[in-house]
Amino acid sequence: MKTSPLAIIVVILLVAWLLVDPVKRLYYSSTAEPRMVTARGDLAADEQNTIDIFQANSPSVVHVTSIALRRGLFSLNAVEIPQGTGSGFIWDKLGRIVTNYHVVSDASRVQVAMADNSTWKAEVIGVAPDKDIAILQISAPGDRLQPITVGLSKDLRVGQKVFAIGNPFGLDQTITSGIISALGREIKAITGRMIRGMIQTDAAINPGNSGGPLLDSAGRLIGVNTAIYSPSGAYAGIGFAVAVDVVNEIVPQLIKRGRIIRPGIGVALVDERIAKEIGIDGALILGVETGSPAEEAGLRPTTQVRGEVVLGDIIVAVAGEKIHSYDDLLAEIEKYKVGEQVTLTIQRNNELVDVPVRLSAMN
Repeated sequence: MKTSPLAIIVVILLVAWLLVDPVKRLYYSSTAEPRMVTARGDLAADEQNTIDIFQANSPSVVHVTSIALRRGLFSLNAVEIPQGTGSGFIWDKLGRIVTNYHVVSDASRVQVAMADNSTWKAEVIGVAPDKDIAILQISAPGDRLQPITVGLSKDLRVGQKVFAIGNPFGLDQTITSGIISALGREIKAITGRMIRGMIQTDAAINPGNSGGPLLDSAGRLIGVNTAIYSPSGAYAGIGFAVAVDVVNEIVPQLIKRGRIIRPGIGVALVDERIAKEIGIDGALILGVETGSPAEEAGLRPTTQVRGEVVLGDIIVAVAGEKIHSYDDLLAEIEKYKVGEQVTLTIQRNNELVDVPVRLSAMN
C-alpha cells in the first residue's frame, strides 16, 4: 500500500513537535489548576486609617455641576449647557452645601449629586468671592444628610498627613493622600484679591476636586480644596486649600446674610501700581467717605489745589503691622470685628502719626 505524501508530512510534523519543542506540551497540560491563594493578613494601620476616613466622610461629599444658558449656534433659543463640575460637602442637616465660588460663579443653574446617587436642584444662597467660598441650599431631607466633621487649621503642622475627597475629572468619590507641604501660602482669588493663610499640600488635586474637603488623619475638615499650581492644568504636586478656620468664620455669615459683613474705615485708595510709580510704600488715600470712620478720625484724602496734586495720608501700619498695599490693609483690618478700635499709623507731611479709628460695617 502506497502512503500518500500528505500523510508523510503530517507524521513528520507530529514527530518534530514531540521531539524538537517538548516544552510546548506543558502549555496544554490537562492537569493545570488555579494557584493556591496566600492569606493576606491584616491591613497595615495606615491603610486601615485611610479606608476608615473614606468610609466615614464620603457620604458627606457631593458632586456639584454648574449649568449655563447659551444661545444655540443656529437658533435664537437658549439651551442649557453643562459648564463645569466640582465638589462640595454637606455643612449641616438643613441642606447647606459648601463649595468654591469659582465652581458656581457663572452658573444659571446648579445641581448637586450626593453619595447615594440622588440628584438635587441647588440654589446659591451666599458667596464670598474674595475667599472663593459659596454656600448652596438643597431640599434633601435631614435623614439623608451627613454633615462633615469640622476640625481646626490654626494648629496644623507641616508634614501632617492629609486626605482629599472629591470628583476629579467628574469621577465620583475619589480619595487621595499626601502631606501638608507648607502653611500660610497666598493665591489670587477670582476677584484679584489675595487669599491668605492657604494650606499647601501634595495630595493629588485635579480639576473637579475644587470645593471638596481636605481632611486630617482624624477625618476632620481642615480646608476646602481650591486650586492647583500646574502648567498643564492637571496634578503637579502643588495644591491649595482655604483653611477651615476661615471657612468656619464666614459660612455662618453667608448663611445669615448671603455675604460677609466686613469691618472697614471708609476710604478709597490710589491704585497700587500708580502709588509704586511715585515711590509710595503703603496705602495712599484717594478719597474719604462722608460719615465714615475715616472722616471722623480726620484722615485726609488726596486733593487738587490750583492744578497741583496734594497727596493725602498714607497708611503705613495697622496696630503696628506694616502695610505695603491695598491687600495688606484689608488683610489686617479683617482681623478685627465691626465696632472695634484700631490704631492706624499714617504718613502725613513726612511725619508719622498714630490715629485711632473705630471700624464700621462695609459692603
